[in-house]
Amino acid sequence: MSVEVEKVSKLYGSQRALDNVSFTINAGQVVGLLGPNGAGKSTMMKIISCYIPESEGVVKVCGYSTVTQSIEVRKNVGYLPEHNPLYPDMYVREYLGFVGGIHLKKKDVAKRVEEMIEITGLTPESKKKIGALSKGYRQRVGLAQAMIHNPAVLILDEPTSGLDPNQLAEIRALIRHIGKEKTVILSTHIMQEVEAICDRVIIINKGKIVADDDTGMLRHKVKPSHIIQVEFDRQMDASLLRNLPHVTDVKHSGGNKWTIAYSGDEDVRKDIFNLAVTKNMTVLSMQKEESRLEDVFQQLTQS
Repeated sequence: MSVEVEKVSKLYGSQRALDNVSFTINAGQVVGLLGPNGAGKSTMMKIISCYIPESEGVVKVCGYSTVTQSIEVRKNVGYLPEHNPLYPDMYVREYLGFVGGIHLKKKDVAKRVEEMIEITGLTPESKKKIGALSKGYRQRVGLAQAMIHNPAVLILDEPTSGLDPNQLAEIRALIRHIGKEKTVILSTHIMQEVEAICDRVIIINKGKIVADDDTGMLRHKVKPSHIIQVEFDRQMDASLLRNLPHVTDVKHSGGNKWTIAYSGDEDVRKDIFNLAVTKNMTVLSMQKEESRLEDVFQQLTQS
C-alpha cells in the first residue's frame, strides 16, 4: 500500500477535525478527496505530508510512519498546494535546479531537471522566467517541482483552478499520465474534474468518511435524478406536460426547451413524444439525465 490511514483522528482542543478515518490507496490510483469547506480534507493532506501529526491512529506512506519516520515519508511525497508558491524572477530550469538540489545528489540534478521538463511539457517555455509564463505553464512548473525527487505519492490541491479550457485539458491529461505509475491524491471542489481524472472518490463530511468507492459505483448510491430535457419546435403548453402520468415538476428552460422531473420507474419519454404528436409538434431533442457525482456529493454532505 502506498498510503495507509488507520483510525485517524485529529483534535484541535475539543473540536474533532477528523474522526476515526480509515482508508488505503494503492500505487497507480488517482483518488479524489472531496468534502465541503471545513470537512477535514486539508487536515488529512497535512497529516499525510507530515505538516501536522495525527492525534490518534496511524498513518503510513510506503510503509513509513508519519510520526516516527517523517523524513522517509517526506522523501516519498510530492505536494502541489492550491496557491502554487513559485519564484517569478527565476528561470524555469534555474528554479527546478534549485528544488532538485534540495532533494538530489548534485550529479543527478541536471539530468532530472531535463526529464521533468519533458514529462510536464515545459520544453517550449523552459527558457523563460516563471513570471512570464501563463497560469497553465506555471501549474506545470509546480507539478515538475512536486515530482522532481520522484515521489511515490503526489498530493495535488486544486491543481486546475483558474485554468482556461485548453490548459484544463492539458493538465488533466498530464495528471492521468502521472497516475498510471504513482499514487495521486487530488483535492478539488469541481465535480467534473473528479469525473474526468479520478478512478476513486473519498468523500469526507464533518471529519468522517461518508463514501469511498469508484466514481461509477458512487452514482448508484443515490436516488436516480429522473430528469428529462426536451426541446420542441414551438412553444408547448406547460399544463399539458404537468398532466402527464408520473410527472412531478415542469420548468421552462428558455425558448422551447423544458426540464421535466418524474417519479417512479416508468420512463415518460414515450408519453412526451405522443403528446407532441397529438399537438402536431416536433420533438427536436430529448435526453434523460443520469445521476451525477454532484448529486451524490450533495446528498451525502447536506445536513
